Amino acid sequence: MTVTQFPPARGASTAAQPTPPLVETPLLPPGFRVPASRWENPSTRMRRLLETEPYLFGPGVYDPMGAQLVMYHGYKAVYFSGYSFAIGHLGTTDMDLYSGPEIADGARRTVSALRKFQLTQAVGDPAKGVPPRHLEIPPVVVDMDGGYGNIFNVQRTTELYVTAGVAAAHLEDQVLPKRCGHIGGKALIPTSEMIGKLRMARAVADDLGNRDFVVIARTDGLSAVDAPESTRGLDLAVERALRYLDTGIPDLVWCEFPTSDRGPVEEFSLRVRDRFPDAGFAFNWSSSFKWHRDPDPITFSQLGEMGFRFITLGAQHATGYGLDQLLAEMADGQQDGYIALQRREWEGAREVPTRSHHQFSGVPYHHLVGKAYDAARLGSEFVEELDEERVV
Repeated sequence: MTVTQFPPARGASTAAQPTPPLVETPLLPPGFRVPASRWENPSTRMRRLLETEPYLFGPGVYDPMGAQLVMYHGYKAVYFSGYSFAIGHLGTTDMDLYSGPEIADGARRTVSALRKFQLTQAVGDPAKGVPPRHLEIPPVVVDMDGGYGNIFNVQRTTELYVTAGVAAAHLEDQVLPKRCGHIGGKALIPTSEMIGKLRMARAVADDLGNRDFVVIARTDGLSAVDAPESTRGLDLAVERALRYLDTGIPDLVWCEFPTSDRGPVEEFSLRVRDRFPDAGFAFNWSSSFKWHRDPDPITFSQLGEMGFRFITLGAQHATGYGLDQLLAEMADGQQDGYIALQRREWEGAREVPTRSHHQFSGVPYHHLVGKAYDAARLGSEFVEELDEERVV
């Protein structure tokens, strides 16, 4: 493959990004290219980002389009959230009501969609003079809840994740059926059982040839009401984290905090790092917390300084809020409610992908590749007849 340097992708991120080397792929017509990192193992890419970034933030999504929007805006990781998946897939709270194969299939479709999205954006829209965008594929981190059963359920789920191209997964120590970390009544399995699940996840990834697969151990010890240990609260969470790190298996430890208070976060990181100075953590900057009421909300940068390498935030609240706003306006004004939304989409110069489903969904890509393969039914004469002022 011939490596060619191109300018950075327009609008891919608010921060300056290094220009990725670009290469040809048989899935694009001659002259179009994608970042060479397309063929890098997602887990290897995630490990590199964890080592080189102050922190890695992954917006929490539950479907391919949500993940594509994350990628479109230049974020370097995607979090496939179990909490979000429960809402989006089943319309219910996070109570272990879906199975491992269900969320694994959602993750598989999402990883596939990101790879396809890289191709569609690398084409741009030549007919309209829209240049290509060379977006790198963010590694996908997937919730594994409590493993959906015993170690053999963990074995199957991990195999599904790894073969789907998932970069990392987190496994938690709750008694099954588990519940959302912000719901009361949580109980913990014995530490030995959790370590067995972590060992299985690591063994499966290694057996499949992906030794870079990132394993994250999550504990709900801080707010659990029942556990084999006599300790409770932060002491139990620290004890669990240390026991997991003692095994040498988890790459990161995730403590689920019940509130936005920064005190327990700081104490947890200090106590764990007192014994494991290089320990890395994951943090749920939960959308369940009333951050707007917090007089001193902890920042992503501050978390990064404390050793929190991966940070996530559920994005489905924004999805729900936006759709609710549209439906409320249409309930009052029928079509005028939608026209008002479209007016907001099109005002200003900032790129909004939803106002051009034609490009975002890959119509130019399908048209060009179809012609290259002599299989395009949509002729150029039809495209030329479209009134650009009336049809998006």
